[in-house]
Amino acid sequence: MHNDVQQLRHILKSAKTIAVVGLSAQWHRPSFFAAKYMQEHGYKIIPVNPRYAGGGQYPAEEILGQTCYASLLDIPEKVDMVDVFRKAEDVLPIAQEALQIGAACLWQQLGVENHEANLLFQNAGRQSVTNRCVKIEHARIFGGLNWVGVNTGIISAKRPV
Repeated sequence: MHNDVQQLRHILKSAKTIAVVGLSAQWHRPSFFAAKYMQEHGYKIIPVNPRYAGGGQYPAEEILGQTCYASLLDIPEKVDMVDVFRKAEDVLPIAQEALQIGAACLWQQLGVENHEANLLFQNAGRQSVTNRCVKIEHARIFGGLNWVGVNTGIISAKRPV
């Protein structure tokens, strides 16, 4: 199965650079929150959003201190994972670009499941994750959820004495 814990652990350990397609510059958006979390945990984040990318004689805007690109094809460095914050119907062309740039993993966020894109990546021998949040999975697998009482095995409204 393509979303099992061992595979997710392998993906998150091996990926160093994550292109986040649909990353918003607004701090309260889920894409910003997830990307900031991953950046704080040692991953290089590359924003991809034509809304924020500069063009022509104007420099590209930065999100989280990183240059924002209009397309995956514009990124001048190696990308390990493409994390997609877009509607499911928008994912297939993104997956095709991700293959072109040599990304090892296509990660479709919570609520995003494009089966064609998933199969495209799997048939190319690459990793594909659907309907999962990279931030939540990282925290779940590497121990970041327990600070709020999640995944500790103890659910209680009472404070320990």
